[in-house]
Amino acid sequence: MSAGPDTLQGRVVLLTGASQGIGAASARILAARGAAIVGHHRGAAEREDLVGVLGEEDGQRRRYVAGDYLDDKQVDGIWEQAVAWQGHVDVLVLNAAMMHPAGGVDDDPISWDNSWQQHYQVNVQAPARLMRAAVRHFRERSGGVIILISSWVAQRGASNPSMLPYAASKAAIKAVAQSIARSYAEHGVLCYIIAPGIVRTRMSTDFAALQGGEDAVTRTLAMKEWVPPAEIGEIIAFLATGQVRHLSGATLDVNGATYIR
Repeated sequence: MSAGPDTLQGRVVLLTGASQGIGAASARILAARGAAIVGHHRGAAEREDLVGVLGEEDGQRRRYVAGDYLDDKQVDGIWEQAVAWQGHVDVLVLNAAMMHPAGGVDDDPISWDNSWQQHYQVNVQAPARLMRAAVRHFRERSGGVIILISSWVAQRGASNPSMLPYAASKAAIKAVAQSIARSYAEHGVLCYIIAPGIVRTRMSTDFAALQGGEDAVTRTLAMKEWVPPAEIGEIIAFLATGQVRHLSGATLDVNGATYIR
């Protein structure tokens, strides 16, 4: 896998959820490869985190765009601002997501409804809107790259019954990405799915607290360690080059041999 310095020179990458975890690690790696990055964040606090990751905005290499996934108009605005910055986007990396432990069989009706609705909006509707905009844009430009950060729960299901809506949402958006890969391959639209296991992020730490703590989760892993976010970032940087066209539609499992299919 080759994604060294300047591999992404001249490519504009819209990276959602860029301020923390996988997004922050990926932002650093993409910038080091020469990409011009449109970093999406939710609000003012996350923008400060993003500045800490990449530094202040400039006219050519960094542009930061706020947007709340719960609001479709703001989601559309993320894409519109990204394209307006330099006139085009070459790569869309869909990393932003939510995971809230509610919506299980034994939860009360209000918690059930709220969790399912929010997971659908944030993890399915919002990224699907961005994918739609990207496909329309990429067709006009004779191609582009979409990279979706999914989860192994999209294939294996969740081990915690409170995570039903999260697992369902991740499976749903994966199906959208796969359908786009199949439907628009002849237009040069490349679409990849990365399905991490337990990554060293705040989301995974929160999950571990529900499963008996970090040590209990770590004991279940084949390598007895969590996936470093930078490993996901390296894969993203490689896929963003567009060098592996015939890998389009594939789901890349990144879980240290804990889940093999």
